[in-house]
Amino acid sequence: MYSLEREQTWGRQLAEQVEKQARMVKDAEVNAYVNRVAQLIVRNSDAQVPFSVRIIDDTTVNAFALPGGFFFVNSGLVLAAENEAQLAGVMAHEIAHVAARHATRSATRMEIFNLASFPLLMFGGPAGYAARQLVGFAVPMSYLKFGRDAEREADLLGLQYAYAAGYDPAEFVHFFEALRAQQKRKLSLVARAFATHPMTDDRIQRAQQEIATRLPQKDEYLVTTSEFDEIKARLRRLETSQSVDGGQAVAPTLRRRHPDDKNRKDEDGPVLRKPN
Repeated sequence: MYSLEREQTWGRQLAEQVEKQARMVKDAEVNAYVNRVAQLIVRNSDAQVPFSVRIIDDTTVNAFALPGGFFFVNSGLVLAAENEAQLAGVMAHEIAHVAARHATRSATRMEIFNLASFPLLMFGGPAGYAARQLVGFAVPMSYLKFGRDAEREADLLGLQYAYAAGYDPAEFVHFFEALRAQQKRKLSLVARAFATHPMTDDRIQRAQQEIATRLPQKDEYLVTTSEFDEIKARLRRLETSQSVDGGQAVAPTLRRRHPDDKNRKDEDGPVLRKPN
């Protein structure tokens, strides 16, 4: 019931709602980097639509791709990933949902696509949770899950896309294993984001089997880059510099005065003095 054109129109409307409600990362370098990683995966995917990538300023570990290729990545996901391959693996999974047209397939099958009242019902996993929280729709959590078959397909397609793009697909599994360990320690930012998107033992085993049986071992994989480390450091600095007045304030620092400066006037402000 959804042409690609209609799917893009639906996704664009939802993306506009997200951008109105969420605080976006406006840093050009961060946006350019995440977009490059995403577009590399898209070029090695089955996606039939172009992707628009934006970064949400949110420490929750999350990413979601809306129908029609409107892709949102939380800054928290970038900070949580240990390397670029992990970031790429999670992004590939979400891109796979769009490539396989899971949202519009579900909407067609269940005949729930009234954009005026339930525009976010059919998004699975972190996508549904994040979008629902942003727009404020009180939708039962059961509607925010893709079925097991769709999640399994997104896992397998995402692994293939990351692999085709040159990344080590095993890092996707390593990332979710790390998240599961954090969930067991009840770290809320992780538990909240993936409450509707659990990486079960079965899914992990199937992903490992997919890698072992269908993705021939390569001599080299892209695991991480210096740019990934630089972007993570840049995001941390951006978070540190943010303040209630919009991030313009700079954190105070202590300056030590050299002994030769004891006769200088205090024109530079207060300094930390040590007792004799």
